Amino acid sequence: MKFTEHLSAHITPEWRKQYISYEEMKSMLYAAVEQAPSAELVEPDVLTRYFATFDEQFFSYCDKELTKINTFYSEKLAEAQRKYASLKSELSDTQDWQFRGKTHHSIRNNFLRTKNVPARKMQEVKLAFSEFYLSLILLQNYQNLNFTGFRKILKKHDKLLTVDLGAKWRVEHVESSHFYTNKDIDKLIRETEATFTQELEGGDRQRAMKRLRVPPLGEQQSPWTTFKVGLFSGALIVLLISVILSGMYHDRTDWLTVTRLYRGPLLIVEFLFLWGVNIYGWRSSGVNHVLIFEMDPRNHLSEQHIIEMAAIFGVLWSVSVLSFLYSDRLGVPAYANPLVLLIVMLLFVVNPTKTFRHEARFWTLRVLVGIAS
Repeated sequence: MKFTEHLSAHITPEWRKQYISYEEMKSMLYAAVEQAPSAELVEPDVLTRYFATFDEQFFSYCDKELTKINTFYSEKLAEAQRKYASLKSELSDTQDWQFRGKTHHSIRNNFLRTKNVPARKMQEVKLAFSEFYLSLILLQNYQNLNFTGFRKILKKHDKLLTVDLGAKWRVEHVESSHFYTNKDIDKLIRETEATFTQELEGGDRQRAMKRLRVPPLGEQQSPWTTFKVGLFSGALIVLLISVILSGMYHDRTDWLTVTRLYRGPLLIVEFLFLWGVNIYGWRSSGVNHVLIFEMDPRNHLSEQHIIEMAAIFGVLWSVSVLSFLYSDRLGVPAYANPLVLLIVMLLFVVNPTKTFRHEARFWTLRVLVGIAS
């Protein structure tokens, strides 16, 4: 897998700029090799001086990148340590508040019952710890990916130029650098896990880690999802062709009514499909759509999932249209078909059970209600 493919959608543009400039460094290496004088046309000393000059420029660039990474890592680590101290203080204040509320229960019972401030406050603290933990994982990922980037680019340098200077530079500079040798981030992650488990989840580590869970930052798609996208997309293409041909050779007098009944569901299908295409474009360009649209960073649909839903709804739409056109032969009321289609699509969205992308559906409903209000 390419180094750049490891960069997650969770990473903001600010973070992305602070990673090692792997592609630029790779371009420098290939350009140097391509522009090198031919060994058959020049003296060996000329070729040696050419690569010596290039190495000086290349390792100077590596040093600048290393300084950038060390500085950014130190800043983010210090910021994380301050944030952790602040969260611990906020947690302590909230626990004292709850303790005072229980001690003076007889005096403040009505107030607490009405406002429910401590319970709501504890939920806010849990969410704050959860998001803080995500930022720690991103910083740990930043640490590991940059070391991997240096290792790969310096290995490529040695392979293309047939030397071992890259390996030596890595040992002398990268492996002794602050961002690589510092393990405070690992300690902070362990302390956050312990605090969240003991103070906020009553010692239940399994429950705590489920709340703190961070998905793989590469966001790999499952083969099963890819298969379903291909299956339903292929079926949709065939059915759409059938709808077009059936419409061309089917004699009806109520085409205006048919268009009005089916254009709404078709627009929903088109919207979902274009949404999935947009997400693919955003991810490919490094746009952090998860942050922009305030999605749950641990649980959100990928472009494949959305295109899969669009294809499934497209198949249902096509089947409904065909059933409408051939309702006489099927022996079903013609106008029952668009009604059934709308009911099925509505039931999918408002289905209260934890099935069929429950969290994504209810996130969408909350957003729609917020827009409407």
